[in-house]
Amino acid sequence: MKKSIFLFIVFMSLVFLIPSVFSRSFLFSSAEVKNENQENNTKEDNTEEPYDYSQYATIKLLHKDNQSIEEIPLDTYLLGVVSAEMPASFEQEALNAQALVARTYTLYTIINSNKHENADICDDSSCCQAWISKENRLAKWEESLRDENWSKIEKAVNTTKGKVITYEGNLIDAFFHSNSGGITETPAGVWGGTNYPYLQSVETAGEGAYSQYSSEVTLSKEEFKNKILEKHSDLILDYNAENPLEITEYTDSNRVKTIRVGNVNLSGVEMRTLLGLKSTNFTFKIDGENIIFSVIGYGHGVGMSQTGADSMAKSGSNYEEIVKHFYTGVEIVNM
Repeated sequence: MKKSIFLFIVFMSLVFLIPSVFSRSFLFSSAEVKNENQENNTKEDNTEEPYDYSQYATIKLLHKDNQSIEEIPLDTYLLGVVSAEMPASFEQEALNAQALVARTYTLYTIINSNKHENADICDDSSCCQAWISKENRLAKWEESLRDENWSKIEKAVNTTKGKVITYEGNLIDAFFHSNSGGITETPAGVWGGTNYPYLQSVETAGEGAYSQYSSEVTLSKEEFKNKILEKHSDLILDYNAENPLEITEYTDSNRVKTIRVGNVNLSGVEMRTLLGLKSTNFTFKIDGENIIFSVIGYGHGVGMSQTGADSMAKSGSNYEEIVKHFYTGVEIVNM
């Protein structure tokens, strides 16, 4: 009888104890999973985590206006480049592409160029890349757009943080320009020399919708002649001749490679510079006492077209697809 009572007590104890043990085990497991998930989510959401750029963590930026040199973190510098080089109204993926291109161009310049004796790069777009301080950039935007615009710039730099563009394992010289006029140019077509395999001529749709696509310059015959004489004092130009001006050669992308003016032959690039044309993709006509130049595109035409990037983004392309369209055979890698 006593044995039966003892067994009954043990049995009842187990009935109440086992569920409690299992219940506590489940709670601890759930808590551990919850904590692990929270930790993972925190890591994923932390887009502001600094990136270790090793010896390129900071750069020496030359301000051309006063010749001062400022040391600035690389990605902080890129905020000023992206906001100076591309309109914040452009699509986010286009801005992302610009940030990636600008980072690659910066590091390529630091490693391969020696333009500035005591600085890595300058803030002059005609020499290196445009740059503007956050304070000055915000001041140029409408007050109602400042927060939204700057948020897009920050997102572009942070989304591409640590990423660069390479070809066969090496950084590319990531040229870019405003508007290609529908087709990009090769380096040899602009500067001569040898082409880079990743800077091929590619077509881009949708650029005609942008204000940068077309422009016109009208000069009197006298004004035109004087501009050429500034660099070519031996010029003989007779407007009564059968062809006083003649385009004699085009590049593969149909830009002007050489043009004859009277007895002088000029490159399309030199003509663009002398006349202040927006690109070398131009035609002309003599109308009475004036010469009218009709221009397509804006910039040298090599590498990524910024309006082309925006057009692609509007059509659904992401920044990696945009970059790989304009730079042939490249890879996007983490530094």
